[in-house]
Amino acid sequence: SDGLWEGHDVMQVATYEGWRKDKNLVLNFYNERRKAALNAKPNEGHLILAKLQEFFDVTIVTQNVDNLHERAGSKKVIHLHGELFKSRSTVDESLIYDINGSDLKLGDQCEKGSQLRPHIVWFGESVPMMDTAIEEAINAEVFIVVGTSLLVYPAAGLVDYTQDSTLKYIVDPKMPELGRKYPNLHCIEEIGSIGLKMVSEEITSQYA
Repeated sequence: SDGLWEGHDVMQVATYEGWRKDKNLVLNFYNERRKAALNAKPNEGHLILAKLQEFFDVTIVTQNVDNLHERAGSKKVIHLHGELFKSRSTVDESLIYDINGSDLKLGDQCEKGSQLRPHIVWFGESVPMMDTAIEEAINAEVFIVVGTSLLVYPAAGLVDYTQDSTLKYIVDPKMPELGRKYPNLHCIEEIGSIGLKMVSEEITSQYA
């Protein structure tokens, strides 16, 4: 909202232009984010979603770049905005690597000899996993929105791709004004962990 991310101007650390101007600044910024993410632990909401896999075929679509869903045990996770613990080639976007440890440095290169960059979708870049996420929304029997407002795009647009017959839940302590009516929509005005527990109990008792 104020153009800052952890005290840094987002234009310096989350755009290709910023990367072009000062690669070291950008690399160090994400190295620090990675260290912070390593110290974070999955919360109850992450664990509830992972447990749902025991009963359902669950796909998580997240705008978060950490790996907390994976650490909670979720197997199918689509990262719309990229992944903090991966790097990619600056000449071939298909070359993606795991980052071992926390630091990505100037001089770290892909197999084609180009500098590695954080595997993060920066402002102005396309969202490569969006089509995959849309396909999941189209085929979903149950669609749960949690941890994001339905006003934050591009993820907010996913609900528009669901079928009328899809059971939809929005968990949000401050329910947004929806621009349209969605069939089979259930609004739960609670924080994520409490709302997810309610949704989980409801769908497992009815459908599992």
